[in-house]
Amino acid sequence: MVRSPSFAQANLDTALIPREEAVLFKQEPVGLPMAAAAAIAQTLLSEKATEGADPFSRRDGWQTHGVTQRPFEFDFHGEHSKAALTYLHDGALQLKVGDVSGPLVFARSAQSIDIQFAGQRLTAAVYTQGEVDYVFTARGATQITAIDLLAHAGESHTEGGRLTAPMPGKILSFSVKVGDKVSKGQPLAVMEAMKMEHTIAAPADGVVQELLYAPGDQVTEGSELLKIAI
Repeated sequence: MVRSPSFAQANLDTALIPREEAVLFKQEPVGLPMAAAAAIAQTLLSEKATEGADPFSRRDGWQTHGVTQRPFEFDFHGEHSKAALTYLHDGALQLKVGDVSGPLVFARSAQSIDIQFAGQRLTAAVYTQGEVDYVFTARGATQITAIDLLAHAGESHTEGGRLTAPMPGKILSFSVKVGDKVSKGQPLAVMEAMKMEHTIAAPADGVVQELLYAPGDQVTEGSELLKIAI
């Protein structure tokens, strides 16, 4: 309300709401880059809280060779967007959201998270319900939906029956064999990524044509895991 020209000019009458509709109801105070940064920071802090003394419980993306890049996808005000988080060897994080990139720095502060990204800094309280993150800041509030890539694996390939790895990882097991009939939603494989186990499910009813990997195999992002005829 206080951002509207009518309020600034004390032009307050019964026509204020329709006249200032664009300002009153279509404000986005946080923006996609910082909303995504807040959602990712909340995810990483939640994962950190589950770590124990066992080094294999660590979720910091460390690997002996190269760097780890972790993809994220979001829905934000009806628009689909992609992000990539790179874990550097010195412990730093590099984030790219759409065309915006830069170091991501964050720390828990009481019930909020202090976040620095792409030349911006804000303090946000983030509350997660399912795949939706509600982000509250001094600028205002917004919400962003984080798409679970492994939970939705294969959904974009239902027509051809392709199932691909949405991120790098290792195949732990297949629960089907060639020739098996499968139903939509049926578990097909278990994949380990970011030190967590995820189940890959059938995107539609069909018949298993081919298993392209074996348990223990490492796969890269986009690798086709198996084929089903729909």
